[in-house]
Amino acid sequence: MTEKERVNQILALLDEHYTREYKCYLNHENAWQLLIAVILSAQCTDARVNIVTEKLFRKYDSLEKFAGADLKELEQDIHSTGFYHNKAKNIIACAKRLIEEYGGEVPSSIEDLTSLAGVGRKTANVIRGNIYNEPSIVVDTHVKRISRKLGFVKSEEPEKIEYELMEILPKDHWILYNIQIITHGRGICPARNPQCGSCFLNHLCPAAEVSASEKDKNKSVQEEK
Repeated sequence: MTEKERVNQILALLDEHYTREYKCYLNHENAWQLLIAVILSAQCTDARVNIVTEKLFRKYDSLEKFAGADLKELEQDIHSTGFYHNKAKNIIACAKRLIEEYGGEVPSSIEDLTSLAGVGRKTANVIRGNIYNEPSIVVDTHVKRISRKLGFVKSEEPEKIEYELMEILPKDHWILYNIQIITHGRGICPARNPQCGSCFLNHLCPAAEVSASEKDKNKSVQEEK
């Protein structure tokens, strides 16, 4: 089997098990809400962010309210998401710039998005993929870890991983891959206890082969004792 055939088989199985439905795990009603939610999601679970934004977006129901927010008050509002000092400062600065330079609209280009306070390539690609349907690869912790296990990438740096995945994944899977891998990482392949034995990708995953061989080796050692 060629590497391209292996990649295509993995993608076909991901499609079969997780469908090709686009799904965003962060609750939002518009582009600027998603942008703020992604800023809050740094080093925080989507579930926690959704709990916080349920009240946050009712209290600050416009970009203008975020732009004019009291820093200390906003810090308290988002305290449970962690790193709240920087997040609050960035959210206020980002909202002000969106109003002053972009007429209250969230831009679509990677250059404009990453020029905003608190917005890196991951956040920018979430916006591009979910709001503007631009083929984009989002490299979060699940994508980084599982892509390395699958042998798709070798890099440790998210931006390099993004470019490596662009080389091997067809564009119609750039957005889907992140959605599917998040689901896979939360269910079958969590970092602490991956369920390789029941994984539908185990026959195509180098890491699963290593895990199986290590288990067999350990079993043999135990039997010899």
